[in-house]
Amino acid sequence: MPLISDTKTLAEACNRLASHEFVTVDTEFMRETTFFPKLCLIQIASEDEDILVDPLAPDIDLAPFFALMRNENVVKVFHSGRQDVEILWILDRCIPKPCFDTQVAAMVAGYGDSVGYEQLANDLAKAKIDKSSRYTDWSQRPLSDAQLNYARADVTHLRTIYKALIQKLNQSGRAPWLADEMSILTSPSTYELHPEDAWRRLGGRVRKPRDLAILIELAAWREQEARSRDVPRSRVLKDDAIIDIATGAPRSIEALGKLRSIPNGFERSRVGGEILSLVEKGLSRDPASLPSIIRSERKPSNPASVELLKVLLRMTCDKEQVAAKLIATVDDLEAIAADDDADVAALKGWRRDLFGQYAIELKNGQLALALSKGRVVAFPRSAD
Repeated sequence: MPLISDTKTLAEACNRLASHEFVTVDTEFMRETTFFPKLCLIQIASEDEDILVDPLAPDIDLAPFFALMRNENVVKVFHSGRQDVEILWILDRCIPKPCFDTQVAAMVAGYGDSVGYEQLANDLAKAKIDKSSRYTDWSQRPLSDAQLNYARADVTHLRTIYKALIQKLNQSGRAPWLADEMSILTSPSTYELHPEDAWRRLGGRVRKPRDLAILIELAAWREQEARSRDVPRSRVLKDDAIIDIATGAPRSIEALGKLRSIPNGFERSRVGGEILSLVEKGLSRDPASLPSIIRSERKPSNPASVELLKVLLRMTCDKEQVAAKLIATVDDLEAIAADDDADVAALKGWRRDLFGQYAIELKNGQLALALSKGRVVAFPRSAD
């Protein structure tokens, strides 16, 4: 089937797709030279057809596609769908609901952390994916047969994967476990970019409050510049330069020019002057206004407890066949080690039933760990 390149044909196809219980969705995009991703291809499949849509066609309006994505009577199935949903949000403030992410579902079903589409296609659809077109230029026209076949396979095999995972989750009673993760995937806050938060991408690389204050100003400025010019962040200023400026705190043209990561002549440009102003702004910030210190500076109050909790987490994941990162993060474990009532996901809902309550018991000496036939096991510890 050729690429759909006009609105009328797209609307007709989306009307047909809307009559189904679910559709599988994928996108191909480019963002190597831009800040915002450039949507180059849309793939959608129902149980009885698949379509490829050309969003670059001059005479196409994607409104019928966005309407399908908003149709709450149709489940939208993605694999690792965060970037796909991000594109829909950027283009039309569209959040597809309801959603089902097969990568997350696979983690719940025992496939480990971040399982790839190729593995699921092989295991559940008995199909092999030709990956040779993955990193090709999707903005070129015409697209090759190899590209079109690769793109189509991303949604056709996904139908079988989805049905197999749904069956596994229903049989195990774990389908509700996906609710938290899907709520994150379909929350506008996941995709709203706030320049004042841009420092978080680099926060782990600074250690002092002064450095953090400067980093916050620099990262916010770079984010705004990159957006307004629609160029990658690194095209404005590379990460290493941002960190060098934050930690070096140059207050003169000469000091800025001496930083190794700064290009020759940069310090005397208009941008160089702006950088120096941002350094001064950071230095003048009240330390009390800064975000809580970043994780790289924190030390667990009880490192031994954290290590024991890690062992318990791994034992639980092996036993229950659930990916560790779905249950608890290292931050969660450190918070639990410090406080029985920590406000973390691992102490709520199904995660508490599966792991959190036992973590509290282990921490308080009510549970013990031991090796049995080469495997870690847990058992109640009698009071002394």
